Amino acid sequence: MKPGNQKRYDIVYEDEHIFIINKPSGILVVPTPKGETNTLTDLLNQELDRRGVLANAYPCHRIDRETSGLIIYAKGKSIQEAMMEQFKKHLVKKTYIAFVHGTVRKDSDTLQGNVYNKKKRKTEFMVTKFKVLERRRDFTIVEVQPVTGRTNQIRIHLKGLGHPLVGESVYAFRKDFKLRFKRVALHAKALEFSHPVTGKRMNFNLPLADDMTNFIQK
Repeated sequence: MKPGNQKRYDIVYEDEHIFIINKPSGILVVPTPKGETNTLTDLLNQELDRRGVLANAYPCHRIDRETSGLIIYAKGKSIQEAMMEQFKKHLVKKTYIAFVHGTVRKDSDTLQGNVYNKKKRKTEFMVTKFKVLERRRDFTIVEVQPVTGRTNQIRIHLKGLGHPLVGESVYAFRKDFKLRFKRVALHAKALEFSHPVTGKRMNFNLPLADDMTNFIQK
């Protein structure tokens, strides 16, 4: 790592082919067109260089800058391609915990259909499953599983449901809600997939991020 850089992630699992990383909120996975440095990918590659590992770290999927939680990295391009093929075939099970504004009436549902993504300026087919874990006074805690992997899919679908994420500022106006949170209240809690080399079924599960835990306990 470069002088002055602090390690801003936790390695949940590592072998010679993959990393499973617990990404904190606030760090990009890869640079945007603005060319940001100190992305998660930068920091992982600095760590591999420091260890003398010749392979590069490649993200196998993306989670938003504001979203915390689990992400898979490959050591090498061929491993990344093998993992991304699982994502394309919907063989990777991703589970998120979200706090949404208001009271979600249905205990569970599958949201699907063509949805306009204003960031991409196009309509995309999206499928998202959710179930209610707990209803609080001003918000609902839901478990969410995106079946398709569209950019900002969970944020878009929950906004369309009429229950945007607590802390949402792109797909809803913060001023319209009394609850405040410094980021979108979304945490990538669990991953289940087949190892891209051994074929072994892998399962990973995290507790909630500290800031979301503190929000519940207020």
